Amino acid sequence: MKLSIVIPVYNGSQTIKELVGQIKNELIDLEYEVVLVNDCSPDNSEAVCSEIASEYSNVVFISLRKNSGEHNAVMCGLNHVSGDYTIIMDDDFQNPPSEIMKLYNEAKKGYDVVYSKYLKKKHSIYRNLGSKFTDKMAVLLIGKPKNLYLSSFKIINNDVVKELIKYKGPFPYIDGLILRVTNNITSVFVEHALRNQGQSNYSFSRLLSLYMNMFINFSIKPIRLMIFSGLGIFLIGIVMSLLFIIENYTHSNMPVGWTAIAILIITFSGFQILFLGLLGEYIGKQYLDQNSTPQWTVKFVKRRKD
Repeated sequence: MKLSIVIPVYNGSQTIKELVGQIKNELIDLEYEVVLVNDCSPDNSEAVCSEIASEYSNVVFISLRKNSGEHNAVMCGLNHVSGDYTIIMDDDFQNPPSEIMKLYNEAKKGYDVVYSKYLKKKHSIYRNLGSKFTDKMAVLLIGKPKNLYLSSFKIINNDVVKELIKYKGPFPYIDGLILRVTNNITSVFVEHALRNQGQSNYSFSRLLSLYMNMFINFSIKPIRLMIFSGLGIFLIGIVMSLLFIIENYTHSNMPVGWTAIAILIITFSGFQILFLGLLGEYIGKQYLDQNSTPQWTVKFVKRRKD
């Protein structure tokens, strides 16, 4: 069997060469390839990855023309793999190469996808909080099993990879696509290390964009939530109207309550704006999809020819 390893690279110039070297040491008895995808990193990752591709005959280097985001870069890598199984891992050593064989050996038992899970995560506090929020929302919106942690470090068999790359929309969410394709999924405990260099590339805005991709692109439940919220507000309005009518008959000399009117206006206006914004997100993403917005744009592909 041949193993493919897809690594999206962003600000990884200080780590990626050592990472590829450690992968070589760990997989010395396996036939494998490494697909590096430089997501238009602002550092000199392109030059470093190009040097790696010149040194190793089993490394494919793809440099993207503009920053597309981690999931788009991974999708680009998945379109260039040739292995029976594909590992997806980060470029920062938080996914140690020594743990690759745990995923690989578990996948050979017949699973379509094997996720990593951690006894103790080494992310920052805000990343851990974000992960917990994502986990809860994924259960609610895209049907993720409650006991499954959607880690970025995972292995996917070739049949599932072929299904994933059929998706051509501009806003891929890898885990959402996996859950669409198969239920034959498991997970294994692996070590989670501290970052080797630098800090997380996931800013608040990037995390927010990822959440919106999951919520909007892979579920219609937000729309249904708005429908039920609207129904709830409508029922509250009826109850309040009845209370005002009763108040008018029992206290005919009392002036109309300006506070109640203001609350009603603010509540209904806020709900309408929220609902219109949600509709706008759905329509806007459909517009970009219909306009064939590309998932990525390749600058060049490099591999050593022996």
